[in-house]
Amino acid sequence: MMAEDWARPRRTDRAIQSPAEIEALFQRAPFGYTATSIDNQPFLHVGLFWYDPAAQRLFFHTARDGRTRDNVLANPRVCFGIAEIGRLLPADTALEFSNEYASVIAFGRARIVEDQEEKRRGLQGLLDKYFPALAPGRDYRPITEQEMARTSVFAIEIEAWSGKQKVAPE
Repeated sequence: MMAEDWARPRRTDRAIQSPAEIEALFQRAPFGYTATSIDNQPFLHVGLFWYDPAAQRLFFHTARDGRTRDNVLANPRVCFGIAEIGRLLPADTALEFSNEYASVIAFGRARIVEDQEEKRRGLQGLLDKYFPALAPGRDYRPITEQEMARTSVFAIEIEAWSGKQKVAPE
């Protein structure tokens, strides 16, 4: 099965068709979920991330050593997801209760970023996303080589994605 097949939503009437809308969700999502798998055991890493629209690539980081790093080294195939909730929608019957939402699932390959310039760019992208009013050299010391050596930065090369949403009439 191809990544495009995995990414195809069952409810095509709720599919987000516009790549720009998917990218906007990536820009505003506060955190994401990276699913890895090793020896038929799935794992989920929840954390901060940055989407680089120029490269259509996701970045996140973890400790230098750990399960996420080991899993990616053994099996780079990953799934990444984000979601946001909208209004809660009560109904006359329990079965019809619902909610508005928007979500994106991306499929691809993760890799540990070894190139120091790309690693610094990924880390700075994270800082810029979560602390946009602060600047290196003005508000905090720029990332040092020692700090870069203490972290693993991952890039997810996106092979396919899909977005889905439910918006109820007012």
